[in-house]
Amino acid sequence: MKKIYLSDSGPKVSPAIYGFWRWEDTGVSGLKAMEKIVNYCLEQGINTFDHADIYGGYQCEELFGEVLKQKSFRREDVVLFTKCGISIPHANRPEIRVKHLDTSAAHITASVDNSLRKLRTDYIDIFLLDQLDPLANLEETALALERLRGSGKIRNIGVANFSVFQHQLLASYLKVPIVTNHIELNLLNTTALDNGQLDYIKQRYMRPLAAAPLAGGRIENGTDELAVRVHYILEQLSKKYDSNIESIAVAWLIKLGALPLIGTTSEQRIRNIVDAFDIELDRQDWYELYAVSRTKADRADIY
Repeated sequence: MKKIYLSDSGPKVSPAIYGFWRWEDTGVSGLKAMEKIVNYCLEQGINTFDHADIYGGYQCEELFGEVLKQKSFRREDVVLFTKCGISIPHANRPEIRVKHLDTSAAHITASVDNSLRKLRTDYIDIFLLDQLDPLANLEETALALERLRGSGKIRNIGVANFSVFQHQLLASYLKVPIVTNHIELNLLNTTALDNGQLDYIKQRYMRPLAAAPLAGGRIENGTDELAVRVHYILEQLSKKYDSNIESIAVAWLIKLGALPLIGTTSEQRIRNIVDAFDIELDRQDWYELYAVSRTKADRADIY
């Protein structure tokens, strides 16, 4: 995979990015499983990995650090995202009583230091805030991010699951650019095309990162009305393009300039996503999928 710039200010990344947010839910665990998935991604040309302090029951970063320690690949040959903001109760963090947000300066600073230690690295390529804590002092939050960047501990700042207004709000406090916003976007959830998220990301010369590009497997296996309707059209197009329906679904995202954020542990599903980059989806086919992904009342509004 040819590496591309994440934004006009951001680093180069692989066009598909592997994320560990579903790691605990998949039932896989342990160093061998982590090593296997990382090496498979690297074989496919995916060198960009997305972490967060909470992923895998607060353990994914440490597992990845163990893989990095083995030196089967060089640190400079991979791009690492990590993030903080959401705190969730877990046996590994008994002091957390309720799910809550924390993007305070103190929490950000502590989270970065913990992530560096667990990942066994001196720097994080892109550090993100996952959602915006309404209780945070944004001036202090922005200052903490800029200090971490100035120290070299983080090289770029990003956000995840920010609305347009939240994105604008944080940016107004920062002297350095935000280089990415991770949003949920797939054929079963096109909200980002309607609420301005996608447009604003592009206005800021960034590539949108599409989380859940296969809708958590619903595109392939969903039985609800929307999933069945979209699946039918994808099946027809898969014959036209001689491809898998999941590859067509991801090609639909790529046509928007989005980078798919992979969350599956299935090698075949990862391969389907990689194969999507070889598909040049016809404009009318793209709009046919967009139309079928919406309710009847909404379909007249897309043109």
